[in-house]
Amino acid sequence: MPGAGKSTVASHLKEKGFPVIVMGDVVREEAKRQGLDPTDANLGRMMLKLRQNHGQGAVAYLLLQKIEREGINDPLVIDGVRSISEVEVLKKLGTVKLLAIHASQDTRFRHLKDRSRSDAPSTSDEFAGRDKRELSVGISEAIALADETLSNNDITVDQLKERAYAIVRGWIDEEA
Repeated sequence: MPGAGKSTVASHLKEKGFPVIVMGDVVREEAKRQGLDPTDANLGRMMLKLRQNHGQGAVAYLLLQKIEREGINDPLVIDGVRSISEVEVLKKLGTVKLLAIHASQDTRFRHLKDRSRSDAPSTSDEFAGRDKRELSVGISEAIALADETLSNNDITVDQLKERAYAIVRGWIDEEA
């Protein structure tokens, strides 16, 4: 869910040498291409419109195009998968492992406000609306079917980063 710590984990994995692609960036790029301001409302509508017009895996298809254009190799980290349909599309790249990061609503709202991004909700009503939008595209199924789940409640940022890195390293070692 938004604000759980996905970007923190992805940034740490990037520091560890993994290429990272953010699914939300693909939506932001599409919004920019269409001349829309990157507000939460605009990006949310764009995400839903892409899925409505091109299917539930639409953002993942755009991501695959970006990966091909930029020549990114695996293993790579994709931040922000929202549905099992996207996971199915991403399997065209090869093996896909899904790590769900969980945090309470209070923790997530605080994280979103602290990062001060243009699409961050400023009120609890905006936050609730964003959660509803995310749930409507299937994020709960992706979380439920994740290969691993990591709680970001009552741990430090360093603990979150190291636990996530250990999980990912374990997956890579399994593949080797």
